[in-house]
Amino acid sequence: MRHPEAKTRLPTLGEEPGVLLPVSGNGAEAGDGVPLIRLLDYGPERCEETQFRSIAEGLAYQPKGKVQWLNVYGLQEPEVLKVIGDRFGLHPLVLEDILNARQRPKLEDYGSYLFFAARVFHYQEGSGRLGYHQVYLVIGKGFVITFQNQSIGLFQGLRDRLHSGKGLARQRGADFLAYSLIDAIIDDYFGVLDAFTLRVEKADSTLLGNRDNGVLRTIHRLKHDSLRFRRALLPLRDALNQATRGDHPHFGDESRIYLRDAYDHTLHLIESLESSRDMVSGMLDLYLSNQSNRLNVQMRVLTVITIIFMPLTLIVGIYGMNFEYMPELHWRYGYFTVLAGMLVISSLLGYYFWKKRWI
Repeated sequence: MRHPEAKTRLPTLGEEPGVLLPVSGNGAEAGDGVPLIRLLDYGPERCEETQFRSIAEGLAYQPKGKVQWLNVYGLQEPEVLKVIGDRFGLHPLVLEDILNARQRPKLEDYGSYLFFAARVFHYQEGSGRLGYHQVYLVIGKGFVITFQNQSIGLFQGLRDRLHSGKGLARQRGADFLAYSLIDAIIDDYFGVLDAFTLRVEKADSTLLGNRDNGVLRTIHRLKHDSLRFRRALLPLRDALNQATRGDHPHFGDESRIYLRDAYDHTLHLIESLESSRDMVSGMLDLYLSNQSNRLNVQMRVLTVITIIFMPLTLIVGIYGMNFEYMPELHWRYGYFTVLAGMLVISSLLGYYFWKKRWI
């Protein structure tokens, strides 16, 4: 093994493809380690939610409605994922990607189902750092499976609409459910990007202040956050573009119309992000220019002080020489005359620099 230190962080490094090994320390928010499985079985007339306490209970369940939405929370148990994979015929590479919990957004066609990977962000309370959660969708005929490391309330609005019967979700098939889930992911980006924009604007408003207050560190963090957003949004745009082209029969014509709307929202997010990224880059240039200008001002003040004291130093140096025959040494008013001359010279120099707006 050429990189043994990386093996501790990436257990799948060097393993055969499809091996199910949990990957920790990948930057994603950790769950509680206890898998939780919920099923929404619904149709136009009814919606029933069931929480499975064991894998055997889930395998024994008989679908009753038109569409089944299976929520799986907790991605640390390879055995649980393997049972679910066997039940729905999921490819080992799909299960490996889900367990890895560090996949870039993508859409893959496995024939009988689609595999969709996405990433959602949030700012952590207290530290203010940007964290993320991985979200996976398996879209098949009459069912959708969502995988998350923990329940974060991302799809709670959709779940409430299904229970209440509001909207179109109960009247449509699994493809519309998949669109609704993707739309919820995109809507979540609007909230976190709005928080990011507020942070950029706040940093920009304090940029020209007299105190540093960690501005450079803030700009560096904002630049890093914008890069993480970009790495998630650009692949998400490509995946949605792939879904709207009609290459996948799992999305009907009507659902693809809604997907095009989600694609437009993604473009809007990217445009907003690019504007904020340009603003952050400009802030860095402005900060460096401001620091250089402040240094120039300080040097100018020091130069003015030096120039004012130079003739005074010359006069003091002349009268500090130990010559015996210096006429002013024995003059009664010599001391006061020299002081007055020094005051006049410094005042004239000060007035000159004030007129030049150097001080």
